[in-house]
Amino acid sequence: MYFEIFRQMNKQLGQIDKWLDATDAYAKAKSIEPNLFLDFRLAPDQFPFVRQVQIVTDTTKLAAARLTGKEAPTFADTEKTIDELRARVKATRTFLDGLVAADFDAAATRVITQPRWEGKVMSGANYFLEHALPNFYFHLNAVYALLRHNGVNLGKRDYLGALTQTTP
Repeated sequence: MYFEIFRQMNKQLGQIDKWLDATDAYAKAKSIEPNLFLDFRLAPDQFPFVRQVQIVTDTTKLAAARLTGKEAPTFADTEKTIDELRARVKATRTFLDGLVAADFDAAATRVITQPRWEGKVMSGANYFLEHALPNFYFHLNAVYALLRHNGVNLGKRDYLGALTQTTP
């Protein structure tokens, strides 16, 4: 189950790359600097676009690392351009591409903790379902909403990406 869900998360990270392409095209059409988007927020107390992308990638790679016992890549959180965000998304996807289903065999029973949890722990299953997955989609949606709110032409199909469909 975990491997398949991370495949979906990886697909959604690929959609971010397409959204960044759409952002570049929109900015070019409007004669504005695309990197201005990095500081945009939906609300004054919300993280800016750049941080939302950072959190989506961090949530994904750290959840995969915690559930598999593999070491996640580290990022300095210094992105200042759309291209640097693309590179971060690509590095996260490359990490996920290196995982196989067997890596997640003990995921549900792993003991997960984080410094901010002040000594508390969660099972891998609860961590993934209650923390990692909702956090991933929360920040993914914020990335999408920030672009839509600021005029980038994206729709539901851009959010979902290609579906695995066949003809009966």
